[in-house]
Amino acid sequence: MRVIIADDHPVVRIGLRMLTDLSGTCVIVGEADGPDSLLNLLSTTPCDLLITDFCMPGNVQADGLKMLSMVRRHHPAMSIILVTVLANVTTLKAAFAEGVMAIIAKDGSAKELPMAIKCVREGRRFISDSLQTVLAQADAEAQSGTPSLSAKEHEVVRMLASGMTVSQIAEHFKRSVSTISKQKIMAMQRLGISTDVDLFAYARESGMLH
Repeated sequence: MRVIIADDHPVVRIGLRMLTDLSGTCVIVGEADGPDSLLNLLSTTPCDLLITDFCMPGNVQADGLKMLSMVRRHHPAMSIILVTVLANVTTLKAAFAEGVMAIIAKDGSAKELPMAIKCVREGRRFISDSLQTVLAQADAEAQSGTPSLSAKEHEVVRMLASGMTVSQIAEHFKRSVSTISKQKIMAMQRLGISTDVDLFAYARESGMLH
């Protein structure tokens, strides 16, 4: 398989190259450090498999899903393995909907990329164990019909997204900083979110901010 690797961190690209070589079935034909160079490279270099980061700075398509959509549109036969720090359920499902064959967590086991390459070669999907757990929890919550967040967690997320700090929220509710921090962490775990940026995006998308 001819492989192109895309990540804006050179050290990560070296790691991905080494792990890809371990599979013994791939030839790396190019590397890109962002969406712009990736799209240029794909237009000139035949490729069977793209192993790419989700969030890379760039002028053309810095938005991960838009980048995937563009790649899929121009190269429909090419397989894609996504390597990401994101654990946002909505984003993971959207990536699969865009035709991604495998999603690997950057903090996952080194064995996962060779396993993902093998699955993709056989036409099967692959997802990291940690991300599988996140999706399973979200599906279980959806089936049980329970709300994703408690009323208190919802309010903490809304206030954080509106620009308040944990300390300010604690003062507002006359609660300890520790309590508010725990509610924030619990809310992020329930939503399968790992960063503040994703939390703010969730708040916007959920209509919490008016």
